[in-house]
Amino acid sequence: MQFGQIRQSSALHPGKILLLLLIYALLWFGTLNYRHLIPSDEGRYAEMAREMLVTGDWVTPRYNGYQYFEKPPLQVWATAAAFQVFGLGEWQARLWTALTGFLTILFIGFTGARIYNARAGWLAALVLASSPMWVISAHVNSLDMGLSAFLVAALCSLLLAQTSSHQRSCKNWMWACWIFMALATLSKGLIGAAIPAMVFIAYSVTAWDWKIWTRLRLFSGSILFLIITAPWFVLVAQRNPEFLEFFFIHEHLQRFTQTAHSRTGPIYYFVPLLLIGLLPWVIQLPGAMAQAWRERRPTFSSGWLLACWAIIIFVFFSISQSKLPGYIIPIFPALALLIGNHLDRLLGHTNTLSLSWKLQTFGFTLLGCLGFFFLDAIGKQARPDEIAAYAQYTYWVIAALIALVAFSAYAAWQSHRNGLQSIVSFASGFFLCALIAGTGHETLGRAVSGVDLAQRVKASIPSNVNFYSVRLLDHTMPFYLGRTMIMVEDPDELQFGVTQQPELWLPSLEAFIIRWKEDPSAYAIMVPEQYMALQGLNLPMQEVDRDSRRVIVKHPEITNVTQ
Repeated sequence: MQFGQIRQSSALHPGKILLLLLIYALLWFGTLNYRHLIPSDEGRYAEMAREMLVTGDWVTPRYNGYQYFEKPPLQVWATAAAFQVFGLGEWQARLWTALTGFLTILFIGFTGARIYNARAGWLAALVLASSPMWVISAHVNSLDMGLSAFLVAALCSLLLAQTSSHQRSCKNWMWACWIFMALATLSKGLIGAAIPAMVFIAYSVTAWDWKIWTRLRLFSGSILFLIITAPWFVLVAQRNPEFLEFFFIHEHLQRFTQTAHSRTGPIYYFVPLLLIGLLPWVIQLPGAMAQAWRERRPTFSSGWLLACWAIIIFVFFSISQSKLPGYIIPIFPALALLIGNHLDRLLGHTNTLSLSWKLQTFGFTLLGCLGFFFLDAIGKQARPDEIAAYAQYTYWVIAALIALVAFSAYAAWQSHRNGLQSIVSFASGFFLCALIAGTGHETLGRAVSGVDLAQRVKASIPSNVNFYSVRLLDHTMPFYLGRTMIMVEDPDELQFGVTQQPELWLPSLEAFIIRWKEDPSAYAIMVPEQYMALQGLNLPMQEVDRDSRRVIVKHPEITNVTQ
């Protein structure tokens, strides 16, 4: 990144920027191991990587011992490799998302510096690095961050290619764009290629720029795309003939057009997520989008392509019949570039900001102060056994609000003295606020994770016994216990897997009761209410241990089973 070109040498020089980057990286990666894994994504993808490592099968993904074809395996491969090198653990499970999220911030800064100027690139990186949804998502073991990182890398590569003045550089960046689209496809499916295609069509139509299609390296790029993506799809289809129909029809077409996945939401579902996810910069968004519209022209317009990227993704998922918060994460880097360029224009040559910026920073300072008056609302909906955890989380919220208020107040004070320093302070406050609040979720998530229960019982459970999961798919216990479980009656999201391998599960509670009586070395996990119901049927069970959400039992006749 061309940090040395930043305007106003008195504001920030490369040494200070590198120091800030180092501190940011230490905070970013240093908090990965503080929280335990929580359901459902974090436990699921960690367990899939563990099973891949244990079985040695890097082609057919499995979850809890069953075939799991919902998503391609790139992140599972990366996490299994991290487990192989660093061992099993929470930070290893989150390393891929944290790394891809962090590198995207750097790439956004580099791209902004190349297509605009160095200061605009620095500001764009600051905007993304402090956007709450980007910060929190990068610290959660989910597929959305890896997908977003590669989609955004493809977008940035396209921007760099189309603004390059050298033919060789243009060609190389376009090839990089195709490579990143292939990696996005291996991260979460055809959406990795479909989103860039939709955006590019929308851009061409609205900007009436058709010459750009001649510079996309369509033939050689498609070859690169297939070289990277095709091998796994071919191999997994050869080993599992049922894969193609399930993956392409069920997981792609039906996910968008039908409500089979039970992830519906109103048309405005993503509006509050956008506002909260971009919270510190949302006031700058209208001006940034208007600037992009004004700069739309027949020749290539980076700003308008970025605007099309954000709009198309937002609209596409808003009308989809399957909605989850992480679906719009790819729009934040594009908005960061637009806002970074807009802030650069606002700073101008004087490195000062207008009264509206001071009012904005003062407003967020006041908003942070008001947050202290609502602390007693935390935990009012908590379960009786979790009130203490919510009370403990209050201290984390207080620390987050203190960081927000302190840095926002300093940003307001600096707005007429040093505009760039004011923006850096403002961004720092929101980054720390999001990081502290997210990290402190351990006080709430520890009980959900089940790690304490797993640690208490793991050593006492023999490795060669059947372990049943009764009407429950616990997304974290298989990972923490280091073992798969036999599903009973309710397969949850493992419906496809149990259909393909019906001999590996029990389709009814009655079948489980019969099997349990015949299996004196068995263990089982279930919710407390289910345990009480089975006790009412006089089913022979001995409680091993429990927490507030689950009970582990064993057959009372279990004696000396070989470990």
